[in-house]
Amino acid sequence: MSIETLIKMGHQSAAKRFMGFIKRILKAKTDTFQIMYGIHGEKQLEEKILPNLSGFANSRPVRVGNAAYFQKQNDSLGYLLDVMYRYYIHFPGTLDELEEMWEMVKSMVRAVYLDWSAPDQSILEFRNKVDHFVFSKVMSWVALDRAVKIAGCLHKPWQEKEWRKEADQIREDILTHGWNENMQSFTQAYGSEDMNSSLLLMEYYGFIAPKDEKFIKTVKKIKEELYHNGLMFRYRNHDDFGLPSSSFTICNFWMIRAMFVIGEEQEALRMFHEVLTYSNHLGLFNEDLDFQTKSQLGNFPQAYSHLALINTAILFSEERKVSRFIRP
Repeated sequence: MSIETLIKMGHQSAAKRFMGFIKRILKAKTDTFQIMYGIHGEKQLEEKILPNLSGFANSRPVRVGNAAYFQKQNDSLGYLLDVMYRYYIHFPGTLDELEEMWEMVKSMVRAVYLDWSAPDQSILEFRNKVDHFVFSKVMSWVALDRAVKIAGCLHKPWQEKEWRKEADQIREDILTHGWNENMQSFTQAYGSEDMNSSLLLMEYYGFIAPKDEKFIKTVKKIKEELYHNGLMFRYRNHDDFGLPSSSFTICNFWMIRAMFVIGEEQEALRMFHEVLTYSNHLGLFNEDLDFQTKSQLGNFPQAYSHLALINTAILFSEERKVSRFIRP
């Protein structure tokens, strides 16, 4: 996501350095894929509690490390292959570089083939729960869809054909099991009635068209269920810490984008300007926002929040360039 946003903003050298980091930590053909690494490529990121620290506003426990490093999150390779496809377009590279990246692509495709049909802990990072999360399946489709496009760029017809068949199978599985007919919406997981803000990204990654009735109904259902006091829950079902009590900042920008692309442009702009008022005096955001006081909680500053902020601002900016959208 960082690389994608850097490319959009014209910071191609920074994006290239970031991609170099990824290539260094995934250089072996036999490497397994973790969802995160240390800044020097460390694989062991054990989480520890520091009992002598109280944290911001006495928000114990204070932790270092991250226990999610060994989780199974089947969505993660979708982001990576999406940006690798963009990387192929922007940075053609030498023949050696292309071959090196092609080996990485094939390795990631093998991992998707093995994992996409299995339950995982998803972008939500549930600590004690696995399920067939819809968004994880969507991002597995994204992974193969982008791999197919890379294969096309490199004139690899066999892989292009075979990987497309598997991608189509994932797509059919999602449309069959991820859509809840009674609720008239995609839901958090297969067979679930819980909603989740990550579903708003189904359109962003090209899985579904913005004017598709199923996407429009899903966006409206998510807003109905998760929009509260001007902010978005990421979900409202119990997790490892009980019921969520704060808004995950990035979800607000996801909803703004989704409202915009389904045609609710004025409401999207209103929400955008409202959320901007909840930044701090430097215009920066944390990971979470309190529903009542709008005070900032969680990790600060949060890269996730700012990537979504930038992408949402770009969306409005591009629309104004074609004079189709007028600010009230």
